[in-house]
Formats: sequence, structure tokens, C-alpha cells
Amino acid sequence: MPAEAYGLKASDIHAKIQLLIDGLVNIRDQTGNGRVIDTKGWNDWEWTHGIGLNGLWAYYELTGEAKYLQIIEDWFAGRFAAGGTTKNINTMSVFLAMAHVYEKTQNPIYRPWLDGWAEWAMHELPRTRRGGMQHITYLDTNAQQLWDDTLMMTVLPLAKIGLLLGRPRYVDEAKRQFLLHIQYLFDARTGLFYHGWQFDDEGTGGHNFADARWARGNSWLTIVLPEFLELVGFDDHDPIRAHLIDTLRAQCEGLAPLQAESGLWRTVLDRPESEGSYQEASATAGFAFGLLKGQRKRYLGKEHEAVAVKAIKAVLDNIDERGELRNTSFGTGMGHDLQHYYNIPITSMPYGQAMAIMALVEFLRVFI
Repeated sequence: MPAEAYGLKASDIHAKIQLLIDGLVNIRDQTGNGRVIDTKGWNDWEWTHGIGLNGLWAYYELTGEAKYLQIIEDWFAGRFAAGGTTKNINTMSVFLAMAHVYEKTQNPIYRPWLDGWAEWAMHELPRTRRGGMQHITYLDTNAQQLWDDTLMMTVLPLAKIGLLLGRPRYVDEAKRQFLLHIQYLFDARTGLFYHGWQFDDEGTGGHNFADARWARGNSWLTIVLPEFLELVGFDDHDPIRAHLIDTLRAQCEGLAPLQAESGLWRTVLDRPESEGSYQEASATAGFAFGLLKGQRKRYLGKEHEAVAVKAIKAVLDNIDERGELRNTSFGTGMGHDLQHYYNIPITSMPYGQAMAIMALVEFLRVFI
């Protein structure tokens, strides 16, 4: 097993991941901004925590070290003791990690949670016109809106639960949601994705809000496409498989020329820094993960290898001594103009650490 690749040492990558995990579980909100739900600290329940759990699971799965599984199970125990939370697109995100843990441990306490939330997503989660999952959050119902986050936060967990509990209807619904979200959010001119779609009131059309090809939103697609392809295990000749791979390839082709010299991408991918589109690290970590996993699973060729390694080095450059990923943008609602995205502040968030962990864990596979 090589100890060094691309000028990077395996031992250094492990050290950075462990530092990130410490930063992830010990992060605190020092702003005193009085948010109803703490999306910054570790001990609450939102999409930020779901992505954090995914990062922890990725490292546990690679190393087999029980202490990382224990952190995940302690988080679930704490949230159960607190009485759970309200159901929405984002709070569903934790169930991907829960499904993995249940598959590993067979602890019966998890099954009713998996069952109840998956049934909610199938039958009670509001749908837009044409049947897409409406991106309802704790702040807003976002009536008739599709967001690119949804595939990561709700659809992937639903598919995993369907496979785990032997409910193929969940997997079929997940396939449908992927096709619908690609239909309305994919920009064929650039290969990138718009942040969202709004059906109009008359039912005759709609729009993509600010036409923003937002970086972190795009990175959810770069992550979730290879994850879903691997999870479902499509037949090689399945036309949906081919469509998803073609979509991933088109996106990666669109991303490559937009990478900055630093290795990062800008928060609105195709807008210049002079306009206010700053470089952003969490999306870069997501892109690195998807590029590396897509290559490893042979959904992509080797043509993006240099881009992926450059992104990994940029992620490493942005991990500080506290285990926080610098240059991470705060949670970003739908914007009606590009200035909305430029105005989003930079602050340490659990998903920054988690996305960096996921990217670095995937990179560690080059040492195997």
C-alpha cells in the first residue's frame, strides 16, 4: 500500500480527517443570533447534521474504528431523547446515516424511525406540479418549488431505506425524483444545475429564479449522482443509469474550466470574483468527492483526475488548526438575484467539515 500519492501522505490525510471530526462535533455557535434551530452546533437536528453524520459514517466505513460509529449513535440517542423534530426535506437527511447504522447493527430502535419517515416522504411530503418533491423547510413551505438540495437530503435516504426494508416502491420514487429534478434544474447550455425551479400560478410554465448556477447546490448533484448510481446498482443497460451518468459527465465537463487557480470554485460558478462571486470551500469538497468517486466507479474517465487532486489540495489548504473548513458559506435559501448569493456570509458550519471529510475519505482510497 503506497504511503504517498500526488505528493500527499496517507498519514497526513488521516490526521486532517480526525481534526475535522473533532471540529465537527465540537463546533459552537458564538454569534448569539437566537436562531430557533441551531444549524451550526452539533446537538440539534437539521440538514447540516445529516451531512455531518454522512461524513462520520464514511470514515467509520473506511477505518472500522468503533469510536466513530459511537459518535453517530450517541447523536441519534440524544435526538430521540429530545423528542425528535418536525418533518421536512432537510430533517430527512439524517436517515441515510441511520439506515447504514441499522444495516450494520440491526438495533431495533431505528426501524420505526426509518419506517415512519420514509412513509411520510412517500405519502405526505407535498409534491409540486408534475410530482416533484416540494422543498419544504422549517422556515417555509416553498410552494411549487424544486431545489437541487432535495436529491441529497431526502431522495437518497428514501432509496436507501427502500432497499434496506425491501420496499421497491421507494426506489422507484427516487428514480422518478432524479429524472424530474434533472428535467427542471439541468442547464443544457453549460452542463451545470440551477439552484431551483418555480412552477407559476397558472400552471403554464415557470422559471429558475435568478438563473444561479450556485456552487454548493451543484455539488450536491456531483455527490448524489455517483452515490445513487452505486446504491441502486442499475443493470449496465438500464436507460436511467445511462441518463444519470451522461448528466454527471456533462456537469463535470462544465465544472473543469471554472476551477480557480487556487483549486476552489466560486460560489456562483460562472460569475467572476470581480462581481462578488467569492471562492467557496464546501462546494469544492463536494466536487472533489464526486469527481473522485465517479472516476473510481468508472462513471467518469481519468480526464478529470488533475482537477480532482487540485480540489483536494485546496480543501486541505482550507482546514484550520481548530478542524474547521474555512471559506464555507452559510446556509443559502433560494435567491431571486445573484447578489443574494454574493451576500451570503462565510462561517464555519458542520457541513463544511463533513463535506471535507467525505472528499478526503474518498481520496484515501487511492492508497488502497
